[in-house]
Amino acid sequence: MYRVLIAEDDPAISELLEMNLTIAGYLCDIATDGKQALEAVKKQKYDLALLDIMLPEMDGFELLPYMQKYSIPVIYVSAKRQVADRVRGLRLGAEDYLVKPFDILELLVRMEKVLSRTKTAPSVLSIHGVTVWEAERRVEAYGKTVDLKPMEYALLLMFMKHPNIVMSREQLLREVWGDEYFGETRTVDNHVAILRKKLNWFDKIITMHRVGY
Repeated sequence: MYRVLIAEDDPAISELLEMNLTIAGYLCDIATDGKQALEAVKKQKYDLALLDIMLPEMDGFELLPYMQKYSIPVIYVSAKRQVADRVRGLRLGAEDYLVKPFDILELLVRMEKVLSRTKTAPSVLSIHGVTVWEAERRVEAYGKTVDLKPMEYALLLMFMKHPNIVMSREQLLREVWGDEYFGETRTVDNHVAILRKKLNWFDKIITMHRVGY
C-alpha cells in the first residue's frame, strides 16, 4: 500500500484528497504548511507527495529539493495556472503538475502513472473473485481464464485500480479510449455490459443513475 503526503493549507481540499485517496487504497498524511511537510518527510517514508505551491512557511518550490533528497516523487496540485509556473515546477523536477480545480479521477490516474514510473507497482490485482496479471495481460474470474478484448481489459483495469470511486461515462471515455476518441458515451455502457457478463460482475459494477459507474 502506497503512502502519500498531502501538503495543502486549505482544509476543504486536503480533507477531500484524504477521503478520496483513502477510499482508493492509499495511506495519507496531511501537512498544512511547508515546515510541517519537511518535518514529515524526515520522520516517515513516502511513495509520493502532492504539494500545493502557495504553502505558508515554505512554498512548494522550496520544498522540492528536500523531496528529491528523500527520493519522493512530487505532483504539484496548485491554483497557479500560468504556463510559467507549470514549466518552472516541471523543470525543477516535479513528475507532474495539476491545476485546481481538478478531477479526482484524473489525479488518481496521474498518481498511478507516476508511481508506475518510480516504484515497483503490484503486477497482480485481485478483487471480487477476479485476478489480473498485468505483465501477462491475463484475466481469471473465479479460477477460469477470461478472454477480454483490449478496450474491455483497459476498462476492467480502471475499475480494479480505482475501487469505490464513482466515474462518469465521459471520464471513462477520456481515460480509457483517449482524448481523441469522439464516440458516444453509449460505448461505455456496452463495454460495461460485456464485462458484467464475462466476469459475472452483475452486482459489482454499480450503475449510478445520471452519473456513471
